[in-house]
Amino acid sequence: MIKVKKMIKIRQIGSAIRRNKRQLMYLQSLGLKRIGSEKILEANDCVLKLIAKVRHMVKIVSE
Repeated sequence: MIKVKKMIKIRQIGSAIRRNKRQLMYLQSLGLKRIGSEKILEANDCVLKLIAKVRHMVKIVSE
């Protein structure tokens, strides 16, 4: 049985300026650098928890 990996596309909609350094590191670990940047990632537990930590600065574009 072949297991298909679920992919998720996220976009940064908020700035990391005036945020604490931990939230900046979460954005960097997701691969986001500036407002409007997008990244396609595998939707595993680690990525979903990182998105939950910075949900006010990112938007899920497609699943």
